[in-house]
Amino acid sequence: MALKPVHRKFWLVLHIVSASAWIGIDVLVAVLVGVGALSDDSARRGLAYQALGSFVLWPMLVSGLVCLGTGLVLGLGTKWGLVRYWWVAVKLGLNLALCTLILLLLRPGMPEIRAYGERLSAGEAVSFDVSSLIMPPIVSLTLLSLATVLSVYKPWGRTRRRAGFGNTGAFAEADAGAVVGADADAEAVAGADAGADAGAVAGADAGAGAVAGADAGAGAVAGADVGVGEAQRARQATAKRAARTP
Repeated sequence: MALKPVHRKFWLVLHIVSASAWIGIDVLVAVLVGVGALSDDSARRGLAYQALGSFVLWPMLVSGLVCLGTGLVLGLGTKWGLVRYWWVAVKLGLNLALCTLILLLLRPGMPEIRAYGERLSAGEAVSFDVSSLIMPPIVSLTLLSLATVLSVYKPWGRTRRRAGFGNTGAFAEADAGAVVGADADAEAVAGADAGADAGAVAGADAGAGAVAGADAGAGAVAGADVGVGEAQRARQATAKRAARTP
């Protein structure tokens, strides 16, 4: 069912806030990774890795899941649908992919990162490969920026799927009603054209009949004129014969 305007605005605000929080957490991850990799102070590096391993994962995952859930609600409750338009489908795929990467790739290594930070803060000389932490914030920020651009520009149009797929029944019925209305309009236009053609033909026939009637009338008048002339000539001939008779 379609969302009411007030409800749509509520879900839209929640969607924007969660996406913004997600981007902010990714920026924080990039800062912590940079401090841990580039700082000369082992205590500062240890603190950065402890924060990264202890406080980043779950806020990031929660914001991603809230962004996904609110996006699903907005897709199902508005005209955009879930896979009806390319930009919505791509955003949905990006959100799902990033949440999956957080769970499968980032979460398993967080306890080791925290332990490494604790050992650094304690002044221990330890080594740990943290190169795998460089790509996650870069990939995540790039894809979230792309999702933001898609939300603003809405490119590529529709996905050429069946009417109503990935959308609510209300919008499907509206599309079906529009199609039926278009068919009715087409039938009305066809009927009007047929009526106009029939009227034109009837008018042409009537015109032809009128012309034929006019010709017949003209013929009758001409016949009457011929009859009068013959009668006059007959009377004149009779009068001449009578004048010659003694």
